[in-house]
Amino acid sequence: MVNIPSEGGVELSLLSWLDGLGWETHGQDGDRGANVLDDTYDRTSHEVIYWDLLAEQVVALNDDVTEENVEKFVSSLKRDLDTENLIDGNRAFHQLLTKGKTFSVQRPDGSSETIYVDLIDFENPENNRFHAVNQFAVARETTIRPDVSLFVNGIPLVTMELKSVAQDNDWHDAVSDLLDYEEDVPRLFVPGLFNVAADTMELRYGAVGAPREFYEPWNDAPPQFEDDNEMKQAVQALCNRRTILDLLKHFVFYERRAGGDAKIVPRYMQYYAVNRILDRVGTGAEKRGLIWHTQGSGKSFTMLYAAENLLSRDVARNPQVFIIVDTDKLNSQMRDQLANLSLEQWTEAESIDDLQRLIEEGQSQLVLTTIQKFQDVEPDVQGNDEVIVMSDEAHRFMEADLGSRLDAALPECYHFGFTGTPVREGERHEDRNTFREFSPEGEDYLHRYSVKQGIEDGLILPVYFTLRHEMEWEIDEAGLDEEFEQEFRGLSTDEKRDLIREKVTARTLAEIEPRVDRAVEEIDRHYDDHVDPNGWKGMVVTPSRRSAAMYGERLVDRRGEDEVEVLYTATNDDPELIRQFHTDSEERDSIVKRFKGEDEPKLLVVHNMLLTGFDAPVLKTMYLDRNLKNHNLMQAIARTNRPAEGKENGEIVDFQGVFENIDEALDYDAETKAYAARDKDELFDELVDHVETVLEIFDGIPKTDTQEATYEAVERVSTHPERREFKQGFRRLQNLYEAVAPDKRLVTENIDRKYKWLSRVHVAFKRTTSGDDDPEEEMREKTREIIDKHVEIGEIKRDFPTYKLGEEYLEDVEGLDNPGVKASQIAHATKEHLHPRENQNPRYKRLSERVTDIVERWQGNEVSDPEAVEALQAVEAEILDVQEEAEEQGMDDAEFAVYTHLTEETDAGLSENEAEAVAREIVSQFHERVDRNYPGWKTNQQTISEIERILLDVLVVERDLGYLIQDDDEFVDSIREYLIQNHG
Repeated sequence: MVNIPSEGGVELSLLSWLDGLGWETHGQDGDRGANVLDDTYDRTSHEVIYWDLLAEQVVALNDDVTEENVEKFVSSLKRDLDTENLIDGNRAFHQLLTKGKTFSVQRPDGSSETIYVDLIDFENPENNRFHAVNQFAVARETTIRPDVSLFVNGIPLVTMELKSVAQDNDWHDAVSDLLDYEEDVPRLFVPGLFNVAADTMELRYGAVGAPREFYEPWNDAPPQFEDDNEMKQAVQALCNRRTILDLLKHFVFYERRAGGDAKIVPRYMQYYAVNRILDRVGTGAEKRGLIWHTQGSGKSFTMLYAAENLLSRDVARNPQVFIIVDTDKLNSQMRDQLANLSLEQWTEAESIDDLQRLIEEGQSQLVLTTIQKFQDVEPDVQGNDEVIVMSDEAHRFMEADLGSRLDAALPECYHFGFTGTPVREGERHEDRNTFREFSPEGEDYLHRYSVKQGIEDGLILPVYFTLRHEMEWEIDEAGLDEEFEQEFRGLSTDEKRDLIREKVTARTLAEIEPRVDRAVEEIDRHYDDHVDPNGWKGMVVTPSRRSAAMYGERLVDRRGEDEVEVLYTATNDDPELIRQFHTDSEERDSIVKRFKGEDEPKLLVVHNMLLTGFDAPVLKTMYLDRNLKNHNLMQAIARTNRPAEGKENGEIVDFQGVFENIDEALDYDAETKAYAARDKDELFDELVDHVETVLEIFDGIPKTDTQEATYEAVERVSTHPERREFKQGFRRLQNLYEAVAPDKRLVTENIDRKYKWLSRVHVAFKRTTSGDDDPEEEMREKTREIIDKHVEIGEIKRDFPTYKLGEEYLEDVEGLDNPGVKASQIAHATKEHLHPRENQNPRYKRLSERVTDIVERWQGNEVSDPEAVEALQAVEAEILDVQEEAEEQGMDDAEFAVYTHLTEETDAGLSENEAEAVAREIVSQFHERVDRNYPGWKTNQQTISEIERILLDVLVVERDLGYLIQDDDEFVDSIREYLIQNHG
């Protein structure tokens, strides 16, 4: 029998790795490790910090905190966990963790003094206690039990949820659980640094409060933590004790956002790049370095993390740090970013004179400026001998000799360049070479994060191109000559010939009316067929304002004024063709904001705009009619590669033939060329291959639309490994189909027919395993269209009705003998019924554990399909009995829960009548004494304390049953939970 990894198996592996990193671990023996610390430090389950352990450490780390006053300090600290908003509370507690907490101490002479008390020793990590435990249960309004928790001095900093891919759960499910935990028991996460979601294959981490899309991989490690096992490497690199403390102390930002503030922790390439910069400044051996990170990886935050660390640490004595951008737009974006972050020491150079003043004064702070402001700054005015400069978009740094002006103004500085598209020699200007400008001899870059890494990590999407430069269009010789005459009037024949040879494939070609007419027709059709159905948007990139206006006119005629906007700069003497699309800066900002959202416009036509620093995940397709190369082309590609839910890839429709020869278009290394953009035929080939991969799961099953074939297919994917293969395989397949369709090859190569059959199976599968009444409604637009046209949904709903607890309809199809299908349906129905009730009655909790055990053994092929059905039906019957028994005895849910606990979970020695009387009295007192008429009553400390007093009154004072609660916090926690969960 193959041993299929369970969540427990992942848990034990992770604990062993943490043990190897020096954490004090508990739970490697398979028991609940948290129980060891709970017993040692007398923690009750409604607490999230080991207060006794923290008290010991606070006394050890702070001379002025003693055994006599530490209890007063801890009591004060407990109040800091009370918060209505998780991120607000997390921000405030982060200050306490990193800066210390104020505390008033009495001196021997009777005077008092306010001091700062350290909770963690960052300077001497060995002075702290590091614990890793499994199954740390916290009972507030509900009970949660994360798989592994990391504590520093008894404070929970990292919460981990683990899943087994073999059991149909992966890290996506773990993230869902973590988000639920934050919602259910936010108190646990108030001190938290980040969360970890992992399965047997992959690990993702996200800051406390981060939405699902910001859980990301940690795919790099210093040499001492490298390992062939990628998840082990991630755990070692991210969760070693020194990195945890470093991230906590130096790498946390809080950003104000319109929809709610956010906590930000670094991506791995940001963290390691910043540390390379700190090492270089610290050693002083070299004073330059190039950070080459692909677009979309967060270079702005890398610079801000570097600035914060340079200013707050002892790397330099009293540094002045400059962040330099090359456009007013980027300056505004960075200024807004700084204003919304928790950075303190920064200012903006508002003019050339202001910049010179700041340089002369040399105050230790971050200075934001544009490179253009250095134009008239006097040389040799540097007032601080420890200046660190970080130049954004470093590939443009050398233009207009502005780099030389900066070098003259700050001759003694460290200078780091940041770019996603470095420039090599030979492109337009001989002296433009990003590597030579920023890299010491023998070094290409200080740190690199490539396009390939970005795609593999999911930070950016692959981009595919379609060549349309050879499309057919009517060539009117007379009209063509007339246009040439207007363009090149006054030139000799030879001069005209030379200019035509130089320009005809770019600007001039894009302004020929018959060709523009044909291109607009293609764009209009392509957008309607490929882009609009999924709600994505498009951008038309042109080589001139005139061509942009020509495209704009025709697209507006076809699609209407609301759907199309045209953006370019305006001049007073523009002809009417161009004047009709004039916009001022405020209007352009409004258009761009609407484009990034769900509102119209759907199409932007641009010239010399939005090709740098423009992030719009909704942009799927670029219609390129401009001859771009090298870093300009890379910038354009990056506009379409931003991830969004359901977006498989970015796309470029190439009307200029830019991608016909990728070696000429991109002067980069082979890997960058291979991953920057690929022929869309490769995407079609990938779809074809993936259809066959998913179909292989159903080998031997007729690919017909009959009831029998569909039943057989659903049974095939009811257990592992086929269940997981189909779930993940179809999810990927649907994204590929949405990206490719429509394409006539889907019909000619029979792909549509195969995909239709798999879609039919998927609908039946979802109804069986998830209880979805209308799973087809959740499918993507083009898939839904093919289902609407070719799949008889009513027939599937008749053959695969969603299962409701206690129903016996499956007997109607017993002749088909599909116990695997039946097991899937009962398992889902029982889980759905029990999940919200687990903490309402001890029987529900036990039954839920039984269901999990049955399903795991069934999925692991330890029990057969018929055996699983029998076992699950037995559980189903017991679930229904719980409610029936409560009704028969005339108890409400809370009374029956307490009664059940007294009679089945304890050795109370009570008769059933006595247990019933005690239960009724506890619930009656709860009704009378606990105020439930305000938000948050369930987690309020007053509620918790009052319930404890009720139990003392009823069990100790009235009933002489004090032995039930003596030294048994679990009993008190359970009764409190039943009362709260059943709302009394």
